Amino acid sequence: MHEIMKTISGIGLVPVIKIEDAANAAPLGKALLAGGIPVAEVTFRTAAAEDAIRSMKAECPGLLVGAGTVINVELAKKAIAAGAAFIVSPGFNPATVDYCLERGVPVLPGANNPSLIEAGLEKGLDVFKFFPAEASGGVAMIDALAAPFGAIKFVPTGGIDASNVGDYARRDAVLAIGGSWMVKADLVSAKKWDEISGLCAQAVAAVNGFSFGHLGVNQADEAVARETAGILASLGLPSKEGNSSIFAGSSFEIMKTPFRGTHGHLAIKCFNVERALAFLARLGYSPVEETAKTEKGHLKTIYLDKEIGGFAVHLLRD
Repeated sequence: MHEIMKTISGIGLVPVIKIEDAANAAPLGKALLAGGIPVAEVTFRTAAAEDAIRSMKAECPGLLVGAGTVINVELAKKAIAAGAAFIVSPGFNPATVDYCLERGVPVLPGANNPSLIEAGLEKGLDVFKFFPAEASGGVAMIDALAAPFGAIKFVPTGGIDASNVGDYARRDAVLAIGGSWMVKADLVSAKKWDEISGLCAQAVAAVNGFSFGHLGVNQADEAVARETAGILASLGLPSKEGNSSIFAGSSFEIMKTPFRGTHGHLAIKCFNVERALAFLARLGYSPVEETAKTEKGHLKTIYLDKEIGGFAVHLLRD
């Protein structure tokens, strides 16, 4: 997989942007960065697209800028000349795909059926835009396509918003989700940058699916752990004993000996641990690699390098 696609996978979202006035490009790019989404797909639906790409590239360090709605070779030429780092097309145009690949520019052509996917595989592609996502069958169709084409990834776009983005984010076959709900054209035209940043932050939270998993409590020894678990059982939290700990309900893990964290550990659930780690890296957190546990080729759990309130933190795939 191309490194740019790996970067997009870690972000998990691709804002699909329509810009009428190139003067809005730089402040919009900065709003995306402030909201935690360091990528933009500037669509060639307006005459301002080329200048908008140039402006974002020049004035928004750290923002990965690509071009969308690239429906022919001529637009691909313009997009690449403007500095687009990747190209997105609604459909599969072999000439456009070839032009981009010959120049080493990653391209995501639209593919929502097996024939188009096979055509892309012939050209060495492993990531496709799934468009229009909801109209093409949504997550059910992605699940169906992922069965015979297990090595490819999709960027579903079309009909996705805050209400259903989590359904897509849970899928292993989904590299990232494209959409415009966090960068609505009317908000851009009205220059409501703070509102856009807020919507971006909400989208980041939705695509990661962070939620409380359980609280681990360190105890001096096994006897104390059993005593603590017994008290919690009397409060309606049934005990389930394991080798190193006793769960009280699903919310508390009573450790039989002191474990990670000054006081214990906090488990945070997420849809995709790899994507969550990429997000947390932008906030200054790093994984403790030796704590990683995998399941079916994906990270199941891993600890972070910093405590919160005296509790070690580990991510847990939901």
